[in-house]
Amino acid sequence: MAPGRRTRILIVDDSAVMRSLLRSVVSADPALEVAGTAADGASALSTLASLSPDLILLDVEMPVMDGLLTLRELRRRGHKMPVIMCSAVTQRGAKVTLEALASGASDYVAKPSGQANREAATRALSQDLGPKIHALTCQYPSPLPGPLPGSQQGPQLSGVFPGLPQRSPLVPALAPFLRQQAISISPAVLAIGVSTGGPAALDALLPLLPANFPLPVLIVQHMPELFTRIFAERLNGRCKLRVREAAEGEPVCPGTIAIARGNWHMEVLAAARIGAPPTLHLTQGPLENHCRPAVDVLFRSVAAVYGKGALAVVLTGMGSDGLLGCRIVREHGGAVLAQDQASSTVWGMPGAVTNAGLAHKVLALNDIAPEILRLVSRTRSEARELRESVV
Repeated sequence: MAPGRRTRILIVDDSAVMRSLLRSVVSADPALEVAGTAADGASALSTLASLSPDLILLDVEMPVMDGLLTLRELRRRGHKMPVIMCSAVTQRGAKVTLEALASGASDYVAKPSGQANREAATRALSQDLGPKIHALTCQYPSPLPGPLPGSQQGPQLSGVFPGLPQRSPLVPALAPFLRQQAISISPAVLAIGVSTGGPAALDALLPLLPANFPLPVLIVQHMPELFTRIFAERLNGRCKLRVREAAEGEPVCPGTIAIARGNWHMEVLAAARIGAPPTLHLTQGPLENHCRPAVDVLFRSVAAVYGKGALAVVLTGMGSDGLLGCRIVREHGGAVLAQDQASSTVWGMPGAVTNAGLAHKVLALNDIAPEILRLVSRTRSEARELRESVV
């Protein structure tokens, strides 16, 4: 977008009330303007050429053509603009929204419910929607870093996972500061933090982990409570490993994936007795980085329990959740991988970690699973060589 030009928003919703609320939110922001409105997906698609929106607010459930079909047709036609799904907070709404996020939607907002009046509903919607629109339409979602003291990251810019938005190409001037660091750890746990764009990123990454993957996988995805169980069920049908929503007191077992429960922090507790595995602990402690669950909570606990065996991965997302946790992982001798800017929907979280010089490697999304498998394979090979030398 040209500097100074207002971001053009297309509102698509079959409810006149919701269209009016969304129009109010957009119109109140001097950096935004309503490009147009439509009551169904087919009508919206027919207006794209004339309206040229920069971002689409898309209802999930509509007559004629619903949000999911509209999104898929939009991407089939080659349109790359960000799409934010507007979802009712219901089980069906959550399922369809997650499918849309995995199919190329950039983010979602929950439709207001339970507010006392229109003003309260507009205020709640604005607080949620405004930052997401700006993050998704900003050319560079995070500040450009200066030199990164002691860091040697190296983004792999080729082979970005097909279909994922590439809204933030890496600035060439950053290249001298982003070189690889050697990773010498023997990972014992894989901890992943992710937010905006996460469902599509995890949908690409996790199915690449084989059935004999030897590490426990712990994930914090910023998501409401209703969504996380459905999200875990969806991933369980796509992954070779068993995926579940985390539960209090569950053992942290190799070869399983635990998704933090929405509105609950997830942390790892050390084994209660020798030979027993660590366990998961869920808490509704204070928000951290305006989030619950928070990536920092998980990463701190993983560093404390696993020390040099902690492998932390920060994927696409708004904000800087995970930054402090990565610093603690590094202080305990663990390793950090970050998703690169080109393959991130929003380079907030991984960008903060990269800019702070905490990432050993900055990789395109489809290079992250191979790097994880390389580290795990090397660890198993070294263990086998040690056993053979003893014999």
